[in-house]
Formats: sequence, C-alpha cells, structure tokens
Amino acid sequence: MFPLALIVMVVLIVSLLMMIGYYFTVYNRFQTLRNASEATLNQIRVALRKRLDLIGQLVDAVKSYAKFEKETLERIVELRSSIAKASPEEIRKAERETRELLGRLIAIVEAYPDLKTATTVVKLMEAVKEIEDEIARHRYTYNNIVQEYNTKIDTFPSSIVARMNNFKKLPYLEVGGAEIEVRPKIEF
Repeated sequence: MFPLALIVMVVLIVSLLMMIGYYFTVYNRFQTLRNASEATLNQIRVALRKRLDLIGQLVDAVKSYAKFEKETLERIVELRSSIAKASPEEIRKAERETRELLGRLIAIVEAYPDLKTATTVVKLMEAVKEIEDEIARHRYTYNNIVQEYNTKIDTFPSSIVARMNNFKKLPYLEVGGAEIEVRPKIEF
C-alpha cells in the first residue's frame, strides 16, 4: 500500500518532532526551576532583612538597660544593605553574622530579668522566632528546587539539554556548619 520510503520518512518526522518537543519541555523545566530558585533566594533576602530590622529594634529596646556597642548597630546597617544582591555564599555569611548578633542580644536580655519580661522585648522576640521559621522554610524550599535542577543536569536524557545550553549546577544554601545546627535560643 504505502511505499516503504514514505513510512520511514513519516516515522523519522514524527521522531524528530517528539525530540524537539522533549527538548523544549526539558529546557522550559530548567528555566522554571532556575526562576523558582531566584525567587526563593529573594524571599530569603527579604526574611534576612526583616530579621536585621527586628534585631535593630531589639537593640533599641535593650539600649535603655545596657550599654550596647555602636559597631553592632553599624554592622546591622551594613548587613541589611549587602543582602539585596547577595549570592548564596554571601547569604550564608550574613546568616551567620545575624545569628551572632542575635545571640549577643539574647545574652543581654537574659542578664536583665525585668528586660526579659518587657512587653516590647517579648513581642520582638516572638517576631524573631517567626522570622527564624520563615527563613528555615525558604531555605528548605530553595534547596529542594536546587536538588531537582541539579539532578536534571546529572541525569540522562535531560543532561543532553543541559550540556547543549551550558546549564551549570546551582549552589545549595548551606547556611554555616555546626554553629547553624542550633537555632538561636529565644526564651521569655
């Protein structure tokens, strides 16, 4: 009925169309994951700014009870401005520094029992705890997105699309080492 050459040509055209369709599907998934990772990093940046703002407010609340270092306030301002375009590595450093600042503040709060029960300080400490949870959720989401993206780069056949477009692995957001395993202690 149909000449063999026509059947072969139809099979080749259908195969080619399927490969092109697969290529665009995988390419679009890579782009979706890359955009999702950037959006999540931006959410982490926003949460870190919130944390720094809260630390600044805590510093103001604590100042009346204890002499606090001027350099701490300056460092908060520097960190806040550096977060805007921070890479995952820079976010890691800012995370570590904000935890240290928060740790020092908490130590001061614990040294002054009446400060520990001050309404403003209690509310600020609760807000800090909420921000800590938000940062942890965003970090988890970012790392899950990066895992999927990097897995696609490593696995066949999506690795072919990755190589064709020079897609590189994204870095995980590993925020610190052992010191990060313990959340800042926030007590009331």
